[in-house]
Amino acid sequence: MQRITGYFLVTSLLLAGCGHKEQKSTVTDDPGPTITNNGQLITFPDTASSNFFTVELVGDSTLSGTLRAPGKVGATIIRSQEGGQNIVLFDNPDLESDYSQLIQHKVNINHIQEINIKQRKIELDRTQDLYDHGAASGKDILEAKSNLAVEQTNLANEKTQLIEHESSLKAAGFDPEGLRNTAPGNAYIICDIPENQLSNVSKGSPCTITLSSFPNTPFSGHVEAIADVIDNVTRMVKMRIRLASPDSNIRAGMFALVTFNVKGDSKDINVNKDALLTSDGQNYVFVKTSANVFERREVHTGQQIGDRIAVYSGLKNGDNVVVRGVMQLKGLSFGY
Repeated sequence: MQRITGYFLVTSLLLAGCGHKEQKSTVTDDPGPTITNNGQLITFPDTASSNFFTVELVGDSTLSGTLRAPGKVGATIIRSQEGGQNIVLFDNPDLESDYSQLIQHKVNINHIQEINIKQRKIELDRTQDLYDHGAASGKDILEAKSNLAVEQTNLANEKTQLIEHESSLKAAGFDPEGLRNTAPGNAYIICDIPENQLSNVSKGSPCTITLSSFPNTPFSGHVEAIADVIDNVTRMVKMRIRLASPDSNIRAGMFALVTFNVKGDSKDINVNKDALLTSDGQNYVFVKTSANVFERREVHTGQQIGDRIAVYSGLKNGDNVVVRGVMQLKGLSFGY
């Protein structure tokens, strides 16, 4: 058994005239909490001390919550005054450049395929026919083949560069082909959610978007796509939401907050994420078992939705789980 005892030292100095008189210090024994069973049980000397900790009553219920994801207007589509291809305005100049170059590479690829290569093949066939009838030399054949090979190499280079720009746009959450075909008046919201929330949100999930510029005008939307790559540092994944709002003043770069209302598929005990602590790879919570006694319990957790986490073992209906003061109990329990 460990026993934590606090001591308070009170010293007073009385000043009189030009001298002073030192008073004897007083020591008061203030018994602290008692830790037993290798830190599993913590007993406070009175209920007043234990009232510092806030608990919540847990029981079987459908796991539900609100998932909020920060985001911004990543791109807007506007009509070109010159007609033809619509204009895409990005909040990121690098993406603006990627998209412009991607469009140019597509034009170049189409020109090389439909004009240059076809023309070179015609020239090669004509030269081969002349050669077969003795009207052209072997050098003419080699030159015609070389001209065709040059255009094929140009085509391969253009496709390689197109893929590079396409990859940059996809990594940022955009579909290059979709951008080209989207009608003017649409805007794309790009938001980030933690990878552990991927099971709660999928393509087509409804959401509400609130823009910082228009806090009193929420927009409704659906997840159009989820990126194929998770950020290796932040462990976040990008989602794309399209807003059709031709009469609004939405601009690329505006900050947004995307809200998803999600719930689990079954009823389980679940706790607030603030109740959970981790030590040496194991998850624990503290349960208030009586007026001034707290018990540390190992738990096995599952799905998380918003601030709620499913608990599959370690708790039972009616347990009072600590949600405030957890770190203080952790320090007492593990001796930190």
